[in-house]
Amino acid sequence: MPFIRFVAVILGLAAVVFGVIVALQGTAVLRWPEGNVMVGDRGWAIRGAILTMVGGIVVWLARRT
Repeated sequence: MPFIRFVAVILGLAAVVFGVIVALQGTAVLRWPEGNVMVGDRGWAIRGAILTMVGGIVVWLARRT
């Protein structure tokens, strides 16, 4: 079971990082790469926030004892 928890934590952290990047692009705070269709699109900001929350929940559940 420790290996599965480790994998869940890694995947959860990856989801958090990716979600933050998507949310920042959706709110036009992060304008990289230039010409990206996600920049300034509110839908992507919402999806990024949801992905960040899901990743956080996965990490929290995996770290519970």
